[in-house]
Amino acid sequence: MSSRIIGLGETVMDILFKEIKDDNAVTSEYVPFAAVPGGSTFNSMVSVGRSGVPCKFMGYTGNNRVGHQIVEFMHRNGISTEYFQIRDNERAALSLAYLDSNGDADYTFYKEEPLAATDYSMPRFTEKDYFLFGSYYSICPGLRPQVKDILQTAHDAGTVIYYDINFRRSHSHQKQALLPVIQENCRLSSIVRGSADDFDILFGTRDPEEIYRKHISPFCPIFICTAGAGHILICTPKDTYNFMVPQIPADNIVSTVGAGDSFNAGLLCAMYHNAIHKDALQNMTKVQWECLVENGIRYSSQVCRSQDNYIKPISPRH
Repeated sequence: MSSRIIGLGETVMDILFKEIKDDNAVTSEYVPFAAVPGGSTFNSMVSVGRSGVPCKFMGYTGNNRVGHQIVEFMHRNGISTEYFQIRDNERAALSLAYLDSNGDADYTFYKEEPLAATDYSMPRFTEKDYFLFGSYYSICPGLRPQVKDILQTAHDAGTVIYYDINFRRSHSHQKQALLPVIQENCRLSSIVRGSADDFDILFGTRDPEEIYRKHISPFCPIFICTAGAGHILICTPKDTYNFMVPQIPADNIVSTVGAGDSFNAGLLCAMYHNAIHKDALQNMTKVQWECLVENGIRYSSQVCRSQDNYIKPISPRH
């Protein structure tokens, strides 16, 4: 069986609003300018599909017009929906993303509490596959039994498991209750990725090496910490690697929505093309990590210059 990238996560319809400043007005005005399918892992998988890499997405949406639009969008972008559900009596989720002058978003979500399906199927994971998951979807109580079952199955198969913590401030009041679940996700993962913002909320620190030493390495050996337009630190049991992120001119930034998701996609696509599997991760050189990180940055930078949450379609490699 050939390698695939498999994602698990939520789907939403993102309605984007842009800040319009008037020097004579006391407050800014926000006007809608785009509506695009989204969701953290979903965004990553669209970029993967547009790269021509075989991929599947696991999740669900509601049986309504928005839900069907999301499914059609996946089909157009090369994502298999074999393990994706359209649920009756459920509405597709919506999010309002208000972008400030820097392209950074403040979100308001309209969605029902996520619940596990009474019946579901999953791919036959192998050691050649890559599995991406994360965000609140992976730790919320309603979905936890299903997520843990899928995660444990992938772990037992030797699949590379990439966990994007993506912990939002709106859930900060739950962090103590959710921390054991986050730790369990880390324990079952091959790579843990998070932003400095995530860890500032969770642990009150933005120091990647401290975060790795105290909160990640006891559970997972590989840690990637991103800091937006700053730098990327990769911590492994053998060494720590620091990579700078090229600055994008402010007037070229349209939206940062999906930037981190596209970084995940770019890094995983580079792993796929270089056939880097779980047994090789802890012995990778700085040059090898640099190759993966550069592709992640390339994907992320493209998305920052676009109103979409994912890269533009590119031709698959042969």
